[in-house]
Amino acid sequence: MAVTLSVNGQKHALSLDPRTTLLDALRETLRLTGTKKGCDHGQCGACTVLLDGVRINACLTLAVMHDNIPITTIEGVGGPDHLHALQQHFIDHDAFQCGYCTPGQICSALGMLGELKSGAASHVSAKLDGPHEASAAELRERMSGNLCRCAAYPNIIAAITDFAGKAA
Repeated sequence: MAVTLSVNGQKHALSLDPRTTLLDALRETLRLTGTKKGCDHGQCGACTVLLDGVRINACLTLAVMHDNIPITTIEGVGGPDHLHALQQHFIDHDAFQCGYCTPGQICSALGMLGELKSGAASHVSAKLDGPHEASAAELRERMSGNLCRCAAYPNIIAAITDFAGKAA
């Protein structure tokens, strides 16, 4: 099937098998390997990308479903020469060890902070209408779909908390 993927501000006209996941299109076809394949079942969050600003697991969606919808991968968030402020906070707080989950953690955090700002409640929100504070409990709950096998969770929460305070 013909599809145009709009990834990190660039349009890519592709011909894909309709069964190709967005994750496989990003990694195998476009060679954007920052988005990781972890469990391939939507349980670890390593493949998290932003679809028009909303976080999604790229392993659970088909690429052809996202024709001309803005997709942001970690490569579009920032790179070595132009780090996003959240990436710098991850470095400052030593919020990674092996780094495998870090791209998904960062993309998820950016989407999650958008959810907080828009007023979307979580299971631990004190009220249903927002906006909600970026408390440690809120962040832990909202980031619970992103696993880190190195157990850098306290530093990840510290990095996001610091960023959220400065970005507000």
